[in-house]
Amino acid sequence: MSMPLQRGISGVRVSDSSDDLRDSQMKDKTERARSTENNNLTLRFPFGFLFSNQSSSKHGGGGENGFSADPYSARSRHRLMLLFLKISLVLIVVIALAGSFWWTISISTSSRGHVYHNYRRLQEQLVSDLWDIGEISLGPNRWKELEYCNIESENFVPCFNVSENLALGYSNGDENDRFCGPGSKQECLELPPVKYRVPLRWPTGKDIIWHSNVKITAQEVVSSGSITKRMMMMEDDQISFRSASPMSDEVEDYSHQIAEMIGIKKDNFIEAGVRTILDIGCGYGSFGAHLLSKQILTMCIANYEASGSQVQLTLERGLPAMIGSFISKQLPYPSLSFDMLHCLRCGIDWDQKDGLLLVEIDRVLKPGGYFVWTSPLTNPRNKDHLKRWNFVHDFAESICWTLLNQQDETVVWKKTINTKCYSSRKPGVGPSVCTKGHDVESPYYRPLQMCIGGTRSRRWIPIEGRTRWPSRSNMNKTELSLYGLHPEVLGEDAENWKITVREYWSLLSPLIFSDHPKRPGDEDPSPPYNMLRNVLDMNAQFGGLNSALLEARKSVWVMNVVPTAGPNHLPMILDRGFVGVLHNWCEPFPTYPRTYDLVHADNLLSLQTSQPRKTCLLIDIFTEIDRLLRPEGWVIIRDTAQLVEKARETITQLKWEARVIEVESSSEQRLLICQKPFTKRQSI
Repeated sequence: MSMPLQRGISGVRVSDSSDDLRDSQMKDKTERARSTENNNLTLRFPFGFLFSNQSSSKHGGGGENGFSADPYSARSRHRLMLLFLKISLVLIVVIALAGSFWWTISISTSSRGHVYHNYRRLQEQLVSDLWDIGEISLGPNRWKELEYCNIESENFVPCFNVSENLALGYSNGDENDRFCGPGSKQECLELPPVKYRVPLRWPTGKDIIWHSNVKITAQEVVSSGSITKRMMMMEDDQISFRSASPMSDEVEDYSHQIAEMIGIKKDNFIEAGVRTILDIGCGYGSFGAHLLSKQILTMCIANYEASGSQVQLTLERGLPAMIGSFISKQLPYPSLSFDMLHCLRCGIDWDQKDGLLLVEIDRVLKPGGYFVWTSPLTNPRNKDHLKRWNFVHDFAESICWTLLNQQDETVVWKKTINTKCYSSRKPGVGPSVCTKGHDVESPYYRPLQMCIGGTRSRRWIPIEGRTRWPSRSNMNKTELSLYGLHPEVLGEDAENWKITVREYWSLLSPLIFSDHPKRPGDEDPSPPYNMLRNVLDMNAQFGGLNSALLEARKSVWVMNVVPTAGPNHLPMILDRGFVGVLHNWCEPFPTYPRTYDLVHADNLLSLQTSQPRKTCLLIDIFTEIDRLLRPEGWVIIRDTAQLVEKARETITQLKWEARVIEVESSSEQRLLICQKPFTKRQSI
């Protein structure tokens, strides 16, 4: 606001004519200054007429020197100015409405697809704006750094709170299942254990892990009874899984035994159509670790364990694993997902719940796939064991499984490839085939159901009839038609990801190997100096990142996550020979803290913001990423420039280091590359 150029003079004096002229000139200058001041206020506050009464009362007092102003020259001009502004505002509204009407007529003549495209963009922009309003409403706490969680939760997994589940009335084993309630969201940052150390690079880290990185006691190691657990050896601050130890030979012999029972030489399971295995209660992953050299991808699942967790140790070794339970809910995998299911003394009572758990096994097993069960029950030594074995044996036959072979404590069944088997059974024998309404291809933690699923799927193809690995990852035209895709679409997607992976590797290499930077095109350092071991792809789409990494011969495995908010391509991802899971990113992911070396999110933020209803904010998603990421781990976010900037602002609460990079192939997208710092917890 401009100030008067001349101040009032105290006191009163009589002036002559020259003084009157001078006073008149000074008065005119003062009034012009006030007029300019009013104009400035009007421009700054164009809706000031809404408060005209308050303004009048505020400025309607005495003049600058205590004398009243001229009522006509001051108030009339002010009223005229307000009237002018009101008329201008009305004209602006009329012009805007006329323009909107013209725009409506113009787009009605455009193509239908163009209208839909614009409508979607407007809808997404509206949802994004509303999301911004929700985040802005958080007030000054929006950019406040999050506090660190207490030490009791450093290995805790949200949604698996037994005490809370018991309070809600769950019992008989259901209290150990996954329940994501309103209080499941993480509102603090997990700190690693006091003596946490960055894992050794692959492949050294496959056989040696730091004892302080996982929660397991020496007694739990000693009391472990399975083959894979007996391989563990505690040495000072390390746990070793010696590949060259005699116990390793025992795992290899066990693998050869299964291969012979199936009818193949040694353990070349790919000859039998096996590429992916779901290992239930995997011990600490030694069976899957052995099969890696045979190009077999084994996903370990086991119940949540507060201490001595099979999943946590398997992940620490850099092997695929996630928390999954056969208790009351279906697994978040599509029907017909895996070539083999394996249970080596996995602790599952398959004879309980009238065979309901075996029905879930049948659902996720591909036609012609194998179920391998090693247990003392298969070689009964008393009446109770005999009764339980007979039930499993008879039930397997009732769901059209064929008993291939039995040796010692190991039994191998083969799932039927002929759906007519179910209709040829005697009435009342075995569970019925699911109706169309119950046969959901990709359930998301739905209750277990006593009916046979997947029989109506177009993906009902025997594993021997599928293309063998590694050609399986590049599907042909006939295979792609099962998912409504053209080869050109997948081909273009594959080429884009090849280029993108090269860009990622070139960007990350100098950052990770700061002491030995490499230029684009140079070979990666030899083991054990591999950059990354495991990657979480939060929006996997067709699995293009996974395919490009494999083709580039990067020694990584990818957990392909398909968000429930978007199109479901998970069946195709699994049929390509990869591993993945369905997940809602407004809920915690079923794994332990400090799990992944790299988290990747391609257009995930766009997908989340396009949803009509929001159950979480950006900070909720990023806090979960922080929980999943290892200290010194990396995050790559690829999205629109607007959302990347929004994400960059949000992660200031997480204490990450971040930088925004332009994408050469797209002017509308940006890369946000972040690194989680290694913040050590202070010893108590």
